[in-house]
Amino acid sequence: MNVLQNELGYHVQHRVISSEPWVPQKRERIFIVGFRDPTDFDFDALEVPDSKAGPRLKEILQPHEEVDPKYTLTPRLWQYLQDYKAKHQAKGNGFGYSLFGPDDVARTLSARYYKDGSEVLIEQPGNRPRRLTPLECARLMGFDRGKRRWRIEVSDTQAYRQFGNAVVVPVVEFVAKAMQPHILKAVETSGKPVIRGEVPIVARPGSELAAEYA
Repeated sequence: MNVLQNELGYHVQHRVISSEPWVPQKRERIFIVGFRDPTDFDFDALEVPDSKAGPRLKEILQPHEEVDPKYTLTPRLWQYLQDYKAKHQAKGNGFGYSLFGPDDVARTLSARYYKDGSEVLIEQPGNRPRRLTPLECARLMGFDRGKRRWRIEVSDTQAYRQFGNAVVVPVVEFVAKAMQPHILKAVETSGKPVIRGEVPIVARPGSELAAEYA
């Protein structure tokens, strides 16, 4: 905040927002919004949807019968996770796996998910728990949502790492839409042309073509 405000001169606001209203995952992150000049944007006054009305895991999970058996924990790994959790519970610690059903909201997906999936394990009736599939991770992070399909063209390990390091897309969209009228007003005040719904392509002397977004 010191660098953004005092060294770079931005008018900055910040707020912690959880992803629960948009996806079935409790993922709290700090979002920072900065404008070069003062605006009427008020981050604290921005009305975030009620998390209680948010989606549940059943809305993003694939049917168990369609999920490759490789995502089901092996007997050895499942036993290890149970023993590990029991050991720490005996010491009064909260370490261990987390198990979720279709009506739950998952905990935060992390980049280490590829190791054992222990932070978000999915219940399977009559069987051992399973990991989320990469597609389910894409849905849990809001990449694959509504009519927007998301192609996953990397290994499961890389997909888990990348989704775990990402931000939840609809949360960013929510903040961006709240900023949009203030950005447009700032651009109009600056005297620069405002082009809505297009990306004008301009050529600058001594440079290649560059895209400028209004």
